[in-house]
Amino acid sequence: MAKKPSTDNEAYQQLKAEIKQNALRSCYLFYGEEAYLREAYLGQIRKKLLDGPAAEFNFHRFRKDSLDWDQVSAAVEAMPMMAERTLILVEDVDLYKESDTSREKIISILEDLPDYCCLIFIYDTVDYSPDKRLKRLHAALSQYALAVEFRKQSGSEMRSWIQRQARKGGKVIDNATADYLAFLKDNSLSALVGEIEKLTAYAGGEAITKLDVDTVVEPTLTAATFDISNALADGAYERALLKLRDLLALQEDPILLLGTVAAQMRRLLYGRVLYENGKSPEELVKLLGGSPYGARMTMDSVRKLTSAFCKRAVLLCLEADRRMKTSRDTPERILELLILQLSREARP
Repeated sequence: MAKKPSTDNEAYQQLKAEIKQNALRSCYLFYGEEAYLREAYLGQIRKKLLDGPAAEFNFHRFRKDSLDWDQVSAAVEAMPMMAERTLILVEDVDLYKESDTSREKIISILEDLPDYCCLIFIYDTVDYSPDKRLKRLHAALSQYALAVEFRKQSGSEMRSWIQRQARKGGKVIDNATADYLAFLKDNSLSALVGEIEKLTAYAGGEAITKLDVDTVVEPTLTAATFDISNALADGAYERALLKLRDLLALQEDPILLLGTVAAQMRRLLYGRVLYENGKSPEELVKLLGGSPYGARMTMDSVRKLTSAFCKRAVLLCLEADRRMKTSRDTPERILELLILQLSREARP
């Protein structure tokens, strides 16, 4: 039976409520970049539905390389053994790109889902891109499946999660250090799990300190590029160039490095506009996501930079991208030239 569909964060909250109330519906669609969170909720669902002697009999998994929609249909219709429900996972299948015949079978399955099954479509390595032009399939998925996006957590949710994980390891971590740790790992729960395990093992005292984090945790490329924009804002142009060279020495892909620098320049532009309108770092988090720590650093930088620089910086990154794709010059030299140009533009 179909339940009222929800979208975006509403759907995520609805999923949490349905698990808590033991009121799981017959169909879900899971997507989004936070794989750790998705797997955690899948684990809760499996525990509720498959916690019995016939767990293997009541669990069916289908992947793209071995998918047969007739077999999926048979699994959906199969009665559970010594349990109230079955669980069927269909993984990494782009439903909208299936053949016409397969789409008709999918629609038929959705329209006749029994209450005793829970069918979950999982998008992991493929992107979820609904195609409203396929009206019948889109209508069926919208009516019968709850599409839940697992986004990267931020703000208080991320901070609380980090503190809970630290307590499991017998340590505490204050709000500021938790925000800093989340920033260094780009708010990725998957990446943070291992880092917190290392920190709880390494920290000598009861509390995990910022020094512990700096000693143990390797920042993501996104976090590392903040050092470049911070140096530009401080007028430390040589430091910005040295940071770029450090990243290149680590054999970071120049194209990827340019992308992260360009993303940070866009972040500065957004931050400058917000600053000029009296907005807080929290508004930047709402607009672009990311960590509170990164938002505060961005807003601190834009106070020292002009609006003209922020706009020009974005254009220079676009020009560097064009040159990297068309010029015979080396990507490394184009990046160094970009930092030198940005340094010149940032001078008062």
